[in-house]
Amino acid sequence: MDSPIDSPVLAIVGGGQLARMMEQAAVSLAVPVSLLAEGPDVSAAQVNPTTTVGDYRDLETLRTVASGCAVVTFDHEHVPPEHLRALDAEGHACRPGPHALLYAQDKREMREALTRLGVPCPRWAPVADAAELERFAAAGDGFPVVVKTTRGGYDGKGVWVVDGPEGAADAFATGVPLIAEELVDFRRELSALVARSASGQVAAYPVVESRQENGVCREVIAPAPGLPAERAAEAEMLAMKVAAELDVVGILAVELFETVDGRLLVNELAMRPHNTGHWTMDGAVTGQFENHLRAVLDLPLGSPRARAPYTVMVNILGGEVGRLYDGYPHVMARDPDLKVHLYGKAVKPGRKVGHVTAYGDDVDALLERARHAAAWFEGRLDDEIEDEAQEAARD
Repeated sequence: MDSPIDSPVLAIVGGGQLARMMEQAAVSLAVPVSLLAEGPDVSAAQVNPTTTVGDYRDLETLRTVASGCAVVTFDHEHVPPEHLRALDAEGHACRPGPHALLYAQDKREMREALTRLGVPCPRWAPVADAAELERFAAAGDGFPVVVKTTRGGYDGKGVWVVDGPEGAADAFATGVPLIAEELVDFRRELSALVARSASGQVAAYPVVESRQENGVCREVIAPAPGLPAERAAEAEMLAMKVAAELDVVGILAVELFETVDGRLLVNELAMRPHNTGHWTMDGAVTGQFENHLRAVLDLPLGSPRARAPYTVMVNILGGEVGRLYDGYPHVMARDPDLKVHLYGKAVKPGRKVGHVTAYGDDVDALLERARHAAAWFEGRLDDEIEDEAQEAARD
């Protein structure tokens, strides 16, 4: 890929919204991007004029996109490990590398690595059949337990909470190896986000609370309200330890359970910019996408400091509205301080198509504003807004 400026070229594998927002950061840094996208009209391809459309599961396609690039990074964790190792062996700087990405690709590998490191996790075990699942449950508090596919799960997919072996029939039918985990009694879910550069510099963002709806992250509050300073420091230290020990380069999100008895347990790892870090685009001095690029290019990291006492992020999920652009007039007029990020994705029920952020001093007020905006884009407030307009007209 020829560049009119003397900057290293970055290859991004995957064309979703994370790649799109990485490209926005790359524009600010004047770093050209070689993009491999699944289709010509996916989110990131819409903003990259030199997109290669192809299959990330094809090694030759990966080689073509990586050719002439200083670094290869990723929008998702699904590139076959053997292809990552081949690129690495051929001298392409994959960041994070195949040795690290394995732990985001395979939940069993992740659990085994975290166990070796002494990182607190839910009780777990691999299960190959119903009998092993029963033995796992009997060794703890019994059913219900959580069953997960080791590969391919996201946003609640590939996860089952089962009350007995018969409830796991669908999980065993996938043909994908499974693990079982205890069903954790938790107060809330937290996320600790860190950036780690190729030379080992680390920047830790404030620990956030994430709230889920049907297995999908719905909203994030930064920092997590009421989290004691020592518990926040513990979560940050856990994330920094995992990043260093697993040699993660780029953004690492460590999703955690805060249990009812006050412990922190690691639930999942993501080695790329993460939904729980979207608040940083507007609420931190340096957003996660810019720091991911700085990290993989081995540039000095930017400050992760929050701009305000609180920032909230609410995801916009696909609803009844066909043209999201039509939501701008109301949302922008009602709340000029709100920030809206749409991903250029077709609207489908439950699909993440954008997010809104707001920052300030009052968490409840911020949530009301961001929730209202998200609901308007989703088409859930037509009647309410019409009533408000009629009342205003009467006044």
